[in-house]
Amino acid sequence: MLTDGGSHFVTAMTLAALSEEPVHTTLWDLKDETEMGHIQLSREADLVVVAPGTADLLARMAAGIADDLATTLLLATDKPVLVAPAMNVRMWSHAATRRNVATLRRDGVTVMEPDEGTMACGEYGPGRLPEPARILAAAETLLAPAARPLQGRHVLVTAGPTHEPIDPVRYLANRSSGKQGFAIADAAARAGARVTLIAGPVTLPTPAGVDRVDVETALEMAAAVRATLPADAAVMVAAVADWRVEATGQKLKKGMAAAALPLTENPDILAALSRAPDRPRLVIGFAAETERVIEHATAKLARKGCDWIVANDVSGDVMGGDANAVHLINAADVESWAELPKTEVAARLIARIADALGPAA
Repeated sequence: MLTDGGSHFVTAMTLAALSEEPVHTTLWDLKDETEMGHIQLSREADLVVVAPGTADLLARMAAGIADDLATTLLLATDKPVLVAPAMNVRMWSHAATRRNVATLRRDGVTVMEPDEGTMACGEYGPGRLPEPARILAAAETLLAPAARPLQGRHVLVTAGPTHEPIDPVRYLANRSSGKQGFAIADAAARAGARVTLIAGPVTLPTPAGVDRVDVETALEMAAAVRATLPADAAVMVAAVADWRVEATGQKLKKGMAAAALPLTENPDILAALSRAPDRPRLVIGFAAETERVIEHATAKLARKGCDWIVANDVSGDVMGGDANAVHLINAADVESWAELPKTEVAARLIARIADALGPAA
């Protein structure tokens, strides 16, 4: 189906010749619409792919507008919808577009992250149409028959570090890459869950079908976690800074650096969530240790009040790496997993979560 805007770039005849299929262009085709053609089109496919998904089309989809063939088809379809966005970097980062993308993802539409690079307008950044191979892979994932044991469940995931400002140019941070948390969010979405991912300052692409909330500080992450409840399960992977500084409004000069920075303890997000009256049924913490890993993690499990702890040794090249060797600890036992890709660790953990929660009512 070719939109009016698309017809300014390529003709219907060209698409028909290349695809060897009829190309539909208008809601007002007398022959098609006597047979309610837009309804037939919306139901006969297994997947609807919107490529490119412009800022305008995303906005109209989010608002439920149906004023041409494309938007009418998208509003009438009962099949999965995959959107491959393409627009100027400033349009992609605009608050209105971010709201529209969040709305579509909450509605179950899979909105890919655009590619990053040089654009036709000469600017550089995220907004380029994803490469065809990425679109194909996303389509294959949506079409593949798969068990969805978390269908009807809401899973909260935190990921990445937090940055605690010292002054306008400096901050306290840690080496967390966010890769394990993002992999868990992706695995939960693939298992059918509605996923809210609260991400610290990382540049990883948002997994398909995941509702992402970006934060910077521990206080912002704590507020976002509270706002996300209720949830069926929470996987608290983020490496939250233990302390924050009362930030100054001006850059500290070198001579002032010798002075001790006054530190204030940050809220304990995991402990607060574990003891909240509306706590998720399953709360899982992470423990990054450099020695006596199981001993320290077991103590953390009791101290925080969560249900499980996933512990790992970060004394090597783990933070920022693509593999992880973890111990899954609960009050009864310890299960150690050999080093695996972080994606496989995520898949195994989500499978355990699905088993623990059981089918949604």
